[in-house]
Amino acid sequence: MTMTLKGGCFCGRIRYEATGTPFHETQCHCAICRGTTGAASVAWFSIERSQFRFTEGEPARFKSSRRGTRGFCAQCGTHLTFETEDFPTEVDVTICSLDDPDSMPPKDHTWVSSKVRWVVLDPHLPKFRSGSAGR
Repeated sequence: MTMTLKGGCFCGRIRYEATGTPFHETQCHCAICRGTTGAASVAWFSIERSQFRFTEGEPARFKSSRRGTRGFCAQCGTHLTFETEDFPTEVDVTICSLDDPDSMPPKDHTWVSSKVRWVVLDPHLPKFRSGSAGR
């Protein structure tokens, strides 16, 4: 379903718009997501790169792995995007940076082999030890 999603960082310096069909809505429990955010997990959705644009400001970027780059606000620290050389036509966007994060609930849990022990997973969602189906 084609939709327009808007969001941005906590301080408002960076804003973005995604217009298209989101996919791969997931709650990631990998050690890199946890380490770069200080959170137990990070909820993401993917969208075609051609359907995503920053409308205000530009994020700072850093390479968090050999093939992955993360975008974040240099002022307030909000993590916004993840891009990987493995899927060059896609960008992953943090669901909770959306203006309405309730509009994009995760559809699965990924990298549960790395999750912290005290996190309780939603029993109704599929769980994947590493990436999700098709990844």
